[in-house]
Amino acid sequence: MSERSYSGARQRIDLHGHSTCSDGTTSVPDLFAQAQAVGLDVLALTDHDTVEGWPQLPAAVAATGVAAVPGIEVSSEHGHRSVHLLALLVDPSEGTALAAEMAEARSSRIERARRMVDLIGRDHPVTWDDVLAQVAGEETVIGRPHIADALVAAGVVPDRSAAFAEILRGSGPYYVPYYAPSPLEAVAAIREAGGVSVIAHPGSVTRDDDLPVELLEELVEAGLDGVEVHHREHDDAERERLQSFADRHDLLVTGGSDFHGTGKPNLLAENLTDPAVLAEIERRATSGTRVIRP
Repeated sequence: MSERSYSGARQRIDLHGHSTCSDGTTSVPDLFAQAQAVGLDVLALTDHDTVEGWPQLPAAVAATGVAAVPGIEVSSEHGHRSVHLLALLVDPSEGTALAAEMAEARSSRIERARRMVDLIGRDHPVTWDDVLAQVAGEETVIGRPHIADALVAAGVVPDRSAAFAEILRGSGPYYVPYYAPSPLEAVAAIREAGGVSVIAHPGSVTRDDDLPVELLEELVEAGLDGVEVHHREHDDAERERLQSFADRHDLLVTGGSDFHGTGKPNLLAENLTDPAVLAEIERRATSGTRVIRP
């Protein structure tokens, strides 16, 4: 996958990265050390449904010189489709509607993961203890990637991608749904928390199909700020389609690696965001949360 960069840009900005606080395999300090090593100037920490890694960001920025955009990848559901939204520069306070939605989603994820492991364990050599052995710490948001890692460790599949393509796929016999807000509720909650909302990888090839245009139109009406056009799982035709949609609706266009460490083949800095877009994100945010700079 070719790197997306911008001519004349002085900053290299990746607005989508994960740590061990959710389903990444890299701690926050190591994540930013790796970002420094590949020449990034700015990296967003967007763990799934948690701000657990945020307190570590000031030290990581000071140690590496890589600026941090505090963010979250918020899970939502539309029918049987999983829809993810990047929530950038939101208020992390527990009293917000966004925090309440994420807390319920985290709790539901754990129960769902247990049920899935029970089902999978009937056919494959994996237990809940095997899954817990793949979790970095007590505050980590447990999800399907950790089940995938347990399956890899047991030799059932070669890697996470194979686990999701076979055993963990949404249309498979082991899939169990979990609570998540609707995309419209998520966009509203992000806005209420003073943040900027960007729909993440809406044309992902790992979905059964693209998100319907009708849903994207509804999200725009609800206050969606941007679209993650530049992503590994978007081919050139999909990027063109999403860029056209963003242009028609005057949406921000972002790019990010969706880096998960060894959990995915995605590489830091393989897709980038124009510095002018980050400046606009900062302008729009009303939460008081700001980019952490060296």
